[in-house]
Amino acid sequence: MSSARGSSLVRSFQFVGDKLLTLIPSEDTALYVIKRLLQAVLTLLLASALSFAIIQLAPGSYLDTLRQNPKISPERINELKMQFGLDKPLIVQYFLWLWGIISRGDFGLSFAYQRPVSELLWERVPATLWLAIASLIVTWGIAIPLGIIGAVHQNRLLDKVLRVISYAGQAVPTLVMGLLLLTFVQNISPLFPVGNMTSINYAELTPFGKFLDIIWHSVFPVLALSITGFAGLQRITRGELLEVLRQDYIQTARAKGLPENRVIYVHALRNAINPLITLLGFEFAGLLSGSFIVENFFNWPGLGRLILQAVTAKDLYLVMASLMLGAVMLIIGNLLADLMLKTADPRIKLENLN
Repeated sequence: MSSARGSSLVRSFQFVGDKLLTLIPSEDTALYVIKRLLQAVLTLLLASALSFAIIQLAPGSYLDTLRQNPKISPERINELKMQFGLDKPLIVQYFLWLWGIISRGDFGLSFAYQRPVSELLWERVPATLWLAIASLIVTWGIAIPLGIIGAVHQNRLLDKVLRVISYAGQAVPTLVMGLLLLTFVQNISPLFPVGNMTSINYAELTPFGKFLDIIWHSVFPVLALSITGFAGLQRITRGELLEVLRQDYIQTARAKGLPENRVIYVHALRNAINPLITLLGFEFAGLLSGSFIVENFFNWPGLGRLILQAVTAKDLYLVMASLMLGAVMLIIGNLLADLMLKTADPRIKLENLN
């Protein structure tokens, strides 16, 4: 009996070791990452040029708004025009902005805030990432188990109830869900805060108290993002798992007498997870942009409000930097999805994922 347990323990360690070895990047993986990063440079160049051209097509500029203010003299307008480089041809403006990024990491000066764009973005990124990552964890933590339960109990009462919940969640847009939750929070205030990320006495709290305070303020913004997100993911999980459960090798595993939990969670779920990994890569790309509506509703001090104000004020360099940040997140998300797919299924060849 002891020798059997010992051999079982050895096999467990070997399995864990094999899995850890798959996480070590091979030469092919390193070459693939370098290739994708080089492609990303060209993609970002094209995206920046296209974004700059599209922004210029919009009528008016930040200075046109200032011209409507009688307290601002024409001389001051000309000074600002020269300061921001708006007196130069558009192609020169673009290449000066691009050279500033390459040579100094300078994304330009915000017209409205008179501060470096990079400083403004880095001040707001943590708040948006906190909200986005929290909603991602909640969404996947709810959707995956419910999708598995729906597939295992297909067409039974529990599955039908979960499908109704899923349809209802998908039918309500984030915009409407945010308004409904905001109205609800206002009615139960001060049980939950209506807006902002922290309380007035935040600076006086202990580190753990500060953490709890942020979570307290995050509850309803995270719910607004998660309710509409989990519904679609739950249906995808259910559909993918049902497709795998119909395969012949699953029937063979059951015929061999394997426990049902092992069939579902080891054999079926492992093969159904690939499309979910791809979806996770796209969701990572949308981390910084998916919470814009909710941030404005709940007065959350993130990128959403900043970029909305930048677009309204036609703050050129702040808008450009936010677009580039979104493009970088998209590239990173796709690359991470490919690498996770390779880790989850070694049969996949990276060169076939291009």
